[in-house]
Amino acid sequence: MINNRFIIPFAILGFSLIVSTFIFSGTWRKIKSENQTITVTGSAKQVIVSDLGVLRGTLSVEAPTALEAYRLLQAQKPILMEYFKSKGFAGDKVNVQTITSFPNYSFNQQGQNTGVRSYSASQSIDISASDVQLIKAMSIEISSLVERGVNFQVNQPEYYYTKIGDIKIEIQAAAAKDAMIRGERIAEATGRELGALKSARMGVLQITPENSNLISDYGVNDVSSIRKEIIAVVNANFEID
Repeated sequence: MINNRFIIPFAILGFSLIVSTFIFSGTWRKIKSENQTITVTGSAKQVIVSDLGVLRGTLSVEAPTALEAYRLLQAQKPILMEYFKSKGFAGDKVNVQTITSFPNYSFNQQGQNTGVRSYSASQSIDISASDVQLIKAMSIEISSLVERGVNFQVNQPEYYYTKIGDIKIEIQAAAAKDAMIRGERIAEATGRELGALKSARMGVLQITPENSNLISDYGVNDVSSIRKEIIAVVNANFEID
């Protein structure tokens, strides 16, 4: 026969184990829920129009002697400067670099230096303007100066957006908002709610020609086109409730 004085303690112990199990189960579910996160990628894109154009080129000549090369270069320069002036660029609006000169050597079939063949002289010149369409037109037209004896080798014009610092802040904020919206939709689709932001990482900015698919791990900074797209990406990690 079981003694009643043993039944009560065993009953209390059994009840305690049941309560402890419920408490542990509820705590485990809470911890499990709190440890669940979701990582989403948000992006934003904006079209920008360049507000600064830069045109660079090199005036170059070749002559039998260094003196002749220098004189020939000096003879061509006024024609080039006259052209710039006709387009609204004069004085300090034209950036003229130092003249460089070097000899050109001849070599025989054995690769041996047989002496100086000629001398080259060159001078780099560049201009910049907020009228990017003017810079574009000049880059196409200026090569025609060869008909007047001017050998000016023009580079591809460069186009910049000078307020890029302000745009960067706006576009990154828009990408972060896009990440939050994506996270909310995913959470809702699974019957959950998006919780607090745990971490966020900004990707490198991509500044590409409009409608381009260029991308780089180090970022793209296009200067070849007037109209560009700036793209920002944000990787965000949220808790889910």
